[in-house]
Amino acid sequence: MSGTKIEDFAYTLPDERIARYPVTPRHDSKLLIYHDGELTNDRYFNLANHLPPDSLLLVNNSKVIEARLHFKKTTGGQVEVFCLEHSEIYPDVSSAMQQKGSVEWWCQIGGVKKWKTGPIELSFESNGEQHQLSAEQLERSDAGFKIHFSWTASELTFAEILHIVGKIPLPPYLNREAEESDKTSYQTVYAKEDGSVAAPTAGLHLTETVFERLRAKAIDTATLTLHVGAGTFKPVKTETAEEHDMHSEFIEVRQELLEVLLQKPEQTRIAVGTTSLRTLESIYWMGVKLLEDTQLTLKNIELQQFEAYTLSQDVTFTDAVRAVWEQLKREQSEQFLTKTSLMIKPGYRIRSVDAILTNFHQPKSTLLLLIHAFVGEDWKKIYNYALANDYRFLSYGDGSLLWLRQN
Repeated sequence: MSGTKIEDFAYTLPDERIARYPVTPRHDSKLLIYHDGELTNDRYFNLANHLPPDSLLLVNNSKVIEARLHFKKTTGGQVEVFCLEHSEIYPDVSSAMQQKGSVEWWCQIGGVKKWKTGPIELSFESNGEQHQLSAEQLERSDAGFKIHFSWTASELTFAEILHIVGKIPLPPYLNREAEESDKTSYQTVYAKEDGSVAAPTAGLHLTETVFERLRAKAIDTATLTLHVGAGTFKPVKTETAEEHDMHSEFIEVRQELLEVLLQKPEQTRIAVGTTSLRTLESIYWMGVKLLEDTQLTLKNIELQQFEAYTLSQDVTFTDAVRAVWEQLKREQSEQFLTKTSLMIKPGYRIRSVDAILTNFHQPKSTLLLLIHAFVGEDWKKIYNYALANDYRFLSYGDGSLLWLRQN
């Protein structure tokens, strides 16, 4: 593999172009359309005008959890506990979120020097009564701290506890505290599956009005699930993409989604966001792996960072998806949970979709590498145009509809 220099993905993003808050209504956000090298402007409200009838929109229904918890020590020092990933003792994030009375979670700790030993607590109210949430360190590793949480209102699930006492983990570049409005504005209207610590932000622009207009044009929507981890904000500090340690994220693959993808193989497909694209491409490579190794099961199908580049490159998307569907049938299951560390970078060939709806990403980020795989060197043209035409950038900013550039 030749090196992909991260410096080639630098651009100047003025601070005032970072959107601190979303526009209201969401569908009034600007939409830049890139098609066959040409650029045009519109609003998300008119998205249906830019998609062919009978196409398929693929959205990530992962829900952002209120993952930031602020504890105060008896001495007055504050400790922030940021819940990142459920303990391996639970089969999936949904099970961990439904635990009552206590739970184990991998976390990052802010102010850890103030928390040497022993539990820390915070008070909360439920049904008119005062209760305590306690946190205790179990172990430490490169992944962070394993924390044992316990609470006195034992009838409440961990999901309910987070909803009462937690804060939405806004991206660090917003440089502000989460506000009450973020509980809804930093969540897609179709968010359902608890588990993300960052929103799949390309979908923040989509409203019920937009979906009504899409349905009127016979444009279908299918859901998939990738739980966005904090690693999505991890800066690339290496000289090349190949030296960067790509974060892994949980994906849930359901039989229902696979059947939708198999029903109309020639249907125009549009990924809403990089997370949806990463999920679909990961499903493709998992199918390729199953075709190459008949002993493989869905329990050991996790996709490593550069594994895709070593597998057969000639399998069709439909054949790969069918392989995953058939394996689900063999294992008599309707879904499976796994992890992907797939890095999509220059030279990668997109298999799963014809277009992507996506926001404008940070300079020198892995997400920009993914955009290059979609549009090649035209990413610079797109970003220069957005900067010159007052587009708002990053999570709460405007977005783009990028059609796959045919080489």
